[in-house]
Amino acid sequence: MTNRRNVFYALLIVFLVAGALTERSFFFHLAYVLVALLAGSFLWSWTAVNFLRIGRFTHARRAQVGRTLDESFTVHNTGILPKLWLEVRDHSDLPNHNASHVVPALLPRQRYGWEVHTLCTQRGQFTLGPMTVLSGDPFGLFQFPRKIAAASTIIVYPPTVPVHRFATPMGTLSGGEAVRRRTHFITTNAAGVRDYEPGDSFNRIHWRSTARKDRLLVKEFELDPLADVWIILDLGRETLVERPHARGNGLNVYAPPPNLPPSTEEYGVTIAASLSAYFVEKGRALGFITYMPHREIVQPDRGPRQLTRILEILAIAHSTSDLTLKQMLSLESSHLARGTTLVVISATQRDDWITEVDTLQRRGIRVIPVLIDAVSFGAPGVSARHLSELIENTGAAVYTIRQDDDLTAALSYRTGFKARIL
Repeated sequence: MTNRRNVFYALLIVFLVAGALTERSFFFHLAYVLVALLAGSFLWSWTAVNFLRIGRFTHARRAQVGRTLDESFTVHNTGILPKLWLEVRDHSDLPNHNASHVVPALLPRQRYGWEVHTLCTQRGQFTLGPMTVLSGDPFGLFQFPRKIAAASTIIVYPPTVPVHRFATPMGTLSGGEAVRRRTHFITTNAAGVRDYEPGDSFNRIHWRSTARKDRLLVKEFELDPLADVWIILDLGRETLVERPHARGNGLNVYAPPPNLPPSTEEYGVTIAASLSAYFVEKGRALGFITYMPHREIVQPDRGPRQLTRILEILAIAHSTSDLTLKQMLSLESSHLARGTTLVVISATQRDDWITEVDTLQRRGIRVIPVLIDAVSFGAPGVSARHLSELIENTGAAVYTIRQDDDLTAALSYRTGFKARIL
């Protein structure tokens, strides 16, 4: 394009010199035509990227690995001149998100739209936009870029696998009573009635009180005396083992689910997300702790919002902590009450944290370690089977996960554990 303009500039100089030497108007007329052509092409190119509106609509700001992100784009020509061609370049950093598009000729006041459906292959927080619009004149002399700086963020949650039956957490606390705290969940502990409010479910209406008071009354409930479930995810630097070029590649869309990269980090995050979804579905009060490297904690609660909080942390979680698993358990054990169930997910090859597990078991806290076998990912050392045997001697139920395991099958069985007399 620049070379083509240089040819026109050279011809313009030649015509002007020829006209000056020969004093013939013919050469000046040719020079005037070239000047008009260059000026017209410049104005055409400038108007081509202006007097238009570009709309971008993202159907959801949250996505999940293995699911599709949908976006809609529209280009509206608001000018009085047609747009011969437009090239819209998208600079989003979401992997495999190809939203760039070539827009065909647009007549004045005409619209054009297209949709983009992207399979999310990598968890994390990504930026959608900015965009650049390119266009030019019919002769290809000028090309004007127009940058549209508008951008937004999207969070891609890690994948989850269905878990049909995990080791049963502790249930009713010994000697426990109903927790004197109101909840919008329906439990077995009715605390009283109150006036109906918009949004209350009809199955909470107390019909006898309604008939007696001649106005709609609904039941209020208190939390069940169920012990909390905590999930601790070990994201220590020393636990990270991954195959070369595994990070950032995302899943293989041609492989069977869950299509995880060969990385202990990705396996740990997926297991934590899957177990979180399992316990939330079961209606348990779930808490979550990890370090990456700063402490991230979600206090125990129930419901889909709790799962969303945990998934948002897991979406950007990476193995950046310098703490060992033993140090993590030492720091967090003082906050765990008797009867709590603690699920520990780690790919560590150390065995010094087993003493902490034994101490927690003696305090009446049930510990369920989920060990990711780092050796199966290519790390040197001893298989996780040795750690599993040591942990089982403390009376804890252990799950062992290896590379390419079917996570649904590996997590959906109930392991036996040795009873201990404390």
